[in-house]
Amino acid sequence: MKSLIDKLEKNTVLSKEEYAFLIENFDGEISEYLFEKARNVRIKNYGRDVYIRGLIEFTSYCKNNCLYCGLRCGNRNAERYRLSKSEILSCCEKGYALGFRTFVLQGGEDPYFTDERMLDIIKSIKSGYPDCALTLSVGEKSYESYKAYFDAGADRYLLRHETADNEHYAKLHPKEMSALNRKRCLEDLKNIGYQVGCGFMVGSPYQTAENLADDMIYIKELQPQMVGIGPFISQHDTPFADKKNGTLELTLFMLGLLRLTLPYALIPATTALGTIDALGREKGILAGANVVMPNLSPSDVRKKYLLYDNKICTGDEAAECRKCLEMRMKAIGYDIAVSRGDCLNFKNSERK
Repeated sequence: MKSLIDKLEKNTVLSKEEYAFLIENFDGEISEYLFEKARNVRIKNYGRDVYIRGLIEFTSYCKNNCLYCGLRCGNRNAERYRLSKSEILSCCEKGYALGFRTFVLQGGEDPYFTDERMLDIIKSIKSGYPDCALTLSVGEKSYESYKAYFDAGADRYLLRHETADNEHYAKLHPKEMSALNRKRCLEDLKNIGYQVGCGFMVGSPYQTAENLADDMIYIKELQPQMVGIGPFISQHDTPFADKKNGTLELTLFMLGLLRLTLPYALIPATTALGTIDALGREKGILAGANVVMPNLSPSDVRKKYLLYDNKICTGDEAAECRKCLEMRMKAIGYDIAVSRGDCLNFKNSERK
């Protein structure tokens, strides 16, 4: 087991069979061995800086009906909301004053936010905060839409692939969605010039060690600048309400494998990690992650953006959350960085 981790550290890739073997057989001792390696690689490349991204969850409407998601259009119990352009800009204003230099505009696939509306919002944010990076996370779009957003000033795009296996993808999504189209979107985003983020759920229903190994192989081939993973957490108004949640241990182990596979990647310690364990985000940083994403959304709407049950930080004010995270990171020997925090191996002359 340790020899495989040494091999991964040296070569930054394993075979599918080797990844699957590690995932199926790791224990506490092997995990700690992996985490030490992952921390060393992370500190070598990024020091002890933790980059903060200001998350703005601007719409809880979604046209999709994914089986695991609380925002699915079939959930008649969900409380829906949309932030206005002025509300979004107010979130940016507060975030900027608190030291945020990256804003993440995230929402369901909401037809109300046409390309025209999105372009207006993007241009307004970039003109008001030209020294900040803007990340979008608004789902599957056409090449033309992605290109228009990029030309308007969007820098990064997050689109979790969820699972690289076509059959597994079909078990998690409605029939009109496909893993093939999701991957097409990610390729389009890379070709356009975005800093691209993909990712997957750990412990999602029907997932096998081979599925997770496929994810690692796919991510290595895609070479994204960001990878966001978190444990699957069920939501009570979905078809997966009674499915078992993913575990902290496996999620942290996958974080460590990701750090050695993509040494320069920006990898968040997610809110979902902090939801299943009170110290989950700190443990994620110590497993090789280097990003946290505090919520800048108005506190009165956060409880409505419930992708999964028991989501943390739904009542905190942005300033409280920022200060809290800074103290928590300092407690484990890391520092919140006030910068855009671009991926070190990303080169795009248009954006420099």
